[in-house]
Amino acid sequence: MSQVSSRLPLLDTAKGLACAAIVAHHLAFYGPMSDIAQPLAPDLMAWLYDYARMAVQIFLVLGGYLAAASLAPEGVARFDSAGQQVGKRFVRLVVPYVVALLVTVLVSALVRPWFDHPSVPGDPDVAQLITHALLLHSVADHESLSAGVWYVAIDFQLFTLSVLAFAAVRALPQGLPRQRAAWVGQGAVVAGVAASLWGFNRDAQWDVWAVYFFGAYGLGMMAFWASRAPRAAGWVVAMAVLGAVALVLDFRGRIALALATALLLVWAMRTPAVRQWQGVAPLVRLGQMSYSVFLIHFAVCLLVNAVVSSLWPTSPGVNALGMVAAFALSLMAGQWLYRRVEQHTPSLPTLLRWQASLVAAGVLVQLGSNWA
Repeated sequence: MSQVSSRLPLLDTAKGLACAAIVAHHLAFYGPMSDIAQPLAPDLMAWLYDYARMAVQIFLVLGGYLAAASLAPEGVARFDSAGQQVGKRFVRLVVPYVVALLVTVLVSALVRPWFDHPSVPGDPDVAQLITHALLLHSVADHESLSAGVWYVAIDFQLFTLSVLAFAAVRALPQGLPRQRAAWVGQGAVVAGVAASLWGFNRDAQWDVWAVYFFGAYGLGMMAFWASRAPRAAGWVVAMAVLGAVALVLDFRGRIALALATALLLVWAMRTPAVRQWQGVAPLVRLGQMSYSVFLIHFAVCLLVNAVVSSLWPTSPGVNALGMVAAFALSLMAGQWLYRRVEQHTPSLPTLLRWQASLVAAGVLVQLGSNWA
């Protein structure tokens, strides 16, 4: 979920819709407000619980689209240093992420004594805190400190994989013509999409690695090149074949959504009236700050769940209003994080300070729990 603004209202509108769906899914999934409010709208709750999470595929496709635009718009790396690209990405992703995790750790410690519910993360240990700060928590098989933090690690892996692939193509013999180098780079992406959709994505054991998700991400990259090509037919056919074969091998609704999103993106970006559409203003604003909302909404929802379920444990109406309030407060908290942290260009010292603060806060929480 790239925190960098797309600067295209159409893309920001799509990101805003996907962000709203993810927040609503987590409200329905984690409860207990959703459990009490469920009789008021059982079909809606079931849909949010089962299907709204697939909006992640929209972020994956858009992430790939924006990665291709920034890293290799012509299929050839336009950056100088792969290490610098990866380092900058890590810092920009992790600073707001660590701030949000710090808030979540503190909120969890606040509600844990009086809110006995499976959604409350346990006391974090030092190893868990460090792996989260380094985006290694999923690989290390540590319990997540917040909902959706796996995605941040996957986003970083996908970006890093893309940078390294384009850098490797550039490192080929210098006599390689630019157009041929572009074909090699784009061909590597197409091959990666095939390997992911037809193989890795069919085995959940790979779901902590970028290769599991590269199918959707790579479709987004292909969508960017298709939108810029003189004739898009070749790209569209390639995308359709890759997706169709994947669905014949093993039908997955999430892959169908990723394919549809990528194809719609090509159509939209090649249609001037659609590409220039200014979007829906509230959704555009939400899309621009979607990364911050995604990061901090779990802490907000956890706190509201704790308060409402403690004061009104059996009222469906009040719990439904609590869900609405949690959604609205999540947007407000996300706006605060976006303006105060994400919008500012971070530095390595800033990152290190926040990482140290997260680990220190977690240790203090653990010590306080042991003394209680």
